[in-house]
Amino acid sequence: MRKILTATFLGGMLLAPMAVEMRAEARYYDRDHRDYHTWNEAEARAYRHWLVEERHHEYHDWAHASARERRDYWRWRHDHMDWR
Repeated sequence: MRKILTATFLGGMLLAPMAVEMRAEARYYDRDHRDYHTWNEAEARAYRHWLVEERHHEYHDWAHASARERRDYWRWRHDHMDWR
């Protein structure tokens, strides 16, 4: 029994870094365009540009964006897919 618990614990320790890495890139559903977007560093830069340069708003984290802001952002992003 002790060997099984030790093996389970060690297996969990080996998989933990992968779980953290998987959470780093979240996926968001864009209901207007019926597709998913991966939120990564490039998307965060595009959001910052859109919010500050295009909308002239003070930056705030995506987690604090309203539903309307999120819809507006995804609409803009679909029109500017090549923005980096």
